[in-house]
Amino acid sequence: MDRLTAQQRHQNMAAIRSKDTKPEMIVRRGLWKRGFRYRLNHKRLPGHPDLVLKKYRTCIFVNGCFWHGHLVDMQTFENSECCKIPKTNRDFWMAKIRRNNERDREEQRTLANMGWHCIIVWECELKPQKREETLDSIAFTLNHIWLQDHGVKSVPYPNLEEEDMQMPMAAESDY
Repeated sequence: MDRLTAQQRHQNMAAIRSKDTKPEMIVRRGLWKRGFRYRLNHKRLPGHPDLVLKKYRTCIFVNGCFWHGHLVDMQTFENSECCKIPKTNRDFWMAKIRRNNERDREEQRTLANMGWHCIIVWECELKPQKREETLDSIAFTLNHIWLQDHGVKSVPYPNLEEEDMQMPMAAESDY
């Protein structure tokens, strides 16, 4: 049974934001401090990613553990450490979280087909004891992506006939 009235519940749910959330702000500040520049909530990409780094062809989604069912078994819907499914109106919440998961997977698949990389950052990974490690991991991943996309292509050096002859080096003496 819900302890709040319908009006109180409505006000609580209406106060939940989808942009500029605290976890998103932590990621934004951490990446900016590390020298990464990004765009916010790109409207032309599927799923409207929270951060878009065009230089790296990477989208970052900062997901709340509750809204996206982090570590929740989708068959049994047992609670995880960071995601507790409410006991009231449980069928509604299970269906909502399942739809969110399916939509997330579809959007990531679409972005991958378009040539974009996706990084998912979970709210529980931004707790103070894990925050710097998570932000360093994101920075490492972005640098790794950039090096793979823009790395030096090794081209074998052509072997010329003149190089086959043994020529003395400048430092060698002829004695």
